Amino acid sequence: MRGMGNMGNMQKMMKQMQKMQKEMMEAQEQLGEQKVEGTAGGGMVTVVVSGHKKVLEVRINEEAVDPDDVEMLQDMILVATNDALDKAEQLTEQTMGKYTKGFNIPGF
Repeated sequence: MRGMGNMGNMQKMMKQMQKMQKEMMEAQEQLGEQKVEGTAGGGMVTVVVSGHKKVLEVRINEEAVDPDDVEMLQDMILVATNDALDKAEQLTEQTMGKYTKGFNIPGF
């Protein structure tokens, strides 16, 4: 009869794993609904990114558009995009970190 106790523990552990998996999926879904902004040039360029690290919007102040200095605008877009992606990464770590601590899971 000793084996039955282990079976009950196994079922309990499986239920806990299923609950955690469901919570992770919900957190991942909520993460995708969140938005973060990255900026450059004192707000001249703004990039909005989802929690799933997808670029949703790029806003460029018309004062930033100088036909004689396209490189500056390109640099600001690059900086703003990387800023937004860094913030999205931090958001992911904050949201999913409690589930992935101690595990080496790619993408989290």
